[in-house]
Amino acid sequence: MSVLVDTSIWIEYFRSADHAEKLEYLIDENLIVINDLILAELVPFLKVRNQRKLIELLCSISKLMLSIDWDQIIEFQLKCLRNGLNGIGIPDLILAQNANQHHCEIYSLDNHFELMKDILKLKLLV
Repeated sequence: MSVLVDTSIWIEYFRSADHAEKLEYLIDENLIVINDLILAELVPFLKVRNQRKLIELLCSISKLMLSIDWDQIIEFQLKCLRNGLNGIGIPDLILAQNANQHHCEIYSLDNHFELMKDILKLKLLV
């Protein structure tokens, strides 16, 4: 099974090497995937810091195609709201939808995914 590694994991990894062991295991086993939304969150910051090599490495990771089903995003948001979750951003819903579409686990430090797990039937790497 592939694991969609969220921006929060990458930031912690770059910042302090936290979660290094688990992330490096996933990398070594060729289990990680990324998408354009995550790259869009990471690459500008890395460009400002002139981290070309790191950008190349991130862009070489297998990429999930994003085909956003806005009706499903609306349905996800509705399910969240009906279950008392009113602070879920559209980017998190898009990542949840993308992971579901491709039958991936999500690896994230963002608590929103844990809150949405049962509601949206997400698979999370813990």
